[in-house]
Amino acid sequence: MATLSLDSAPNIPLLYARAAAPLIPGASLLPFVPGGGGEIPELELELAGVSADPAEVAAYAKVCGFTLRDALPPTYPHVLAFSLQMAVMADGEFPFGAVGLVHLENRIVQLRPIAAAEELTIRVRPTKLLDHPKGRTFTLVTAVEGGDGETAWESVSTFLRRGKGSEETRAPEPFPTVPEQTPASAEWRLDGGLGRRYASVSGDRNPIHMHALAAKPLGFPAAIAHGMWTKARCLAALESRLPDTFAVDVRFRKPVLLPARVEFASETLDDASIAFTVRDRKRNTPHLDGRIK
Repeated sequence: MATLSLDSAPNIPLLYARAAAPLIPGASLLPFVPGGGGEIPELELELAGVSADPAEVAAYAKVCGFTLRDALPPTYPHVLAFSLQMAVMADGEFPFGAVGLVHLENRIVQLRPIAAAEELTIRVRPTKLLDHPKGRTFTLVTAVEGGDGETAWESVSTFLRRGKGSEETRAPEPFPTVPEQTPASAEWRLDGGLGRRYASVSGDRNPIHMHALAAKPLGFPAAIAHGMWTKARCLAALESRLPDTFAVDVRFRKPVLLPARVEFASETLDDASIAFTVRDRKRNTPHLDGRIK
């Protein structure tokens, strides 16, 4: 696998334009537009010398509910890596555009806290396509190396490309979830502008999150909350219980249509892991299930 070292962070608005271009008939014939390939390319992008801007970290913490500390919020490295993730999916050899993909799962492993002022090296690579009952999936694997030269943070994001599925596909391994009868410990009222506020601090300006007028042509009746905001908000709610080293897995279930009123609940399991969930306040349907080990 070839590793391409970048001199600076890719331009996210330009990448979104390329990611959306396959929606235009015939655009995928252009060599710089994704959609021309049949398989995920073997590609790794690397960006060294990355450091978090204190003002941007503070704005992110405010939107997601984290307390400002000397270490980055555990989900913030995802923001630092987002432009590289978009660049991978906007590559001309990528078999489809990023707009319209469904984020199914995300796993974060924090091997140690990352100091807010630390200089980092970020690497992102995709994996091959796999069959899924509702289409095909792939993952983006992200590694963040700290100033000591060791990997401090890793993540795996699983995406679904909707289409003809395979009935022979194995279901994902289950993990413990919060029982429906577990009382909520918090209720969150999410207004219609949440997607735009999170987009401003994360760079993720996917149209499905920005406004109902942009979300409806892509199959959603209203703008939906970012899955990674929901995960971040959950970890912020559990912040006082997070150790320095942990792994947190989430599965994104039913999209949160904005505005919304949702409940958060958590439960400590027999193995000392923490299960948590976000569910609709009225219907009790789950939006996200997660586990911290």
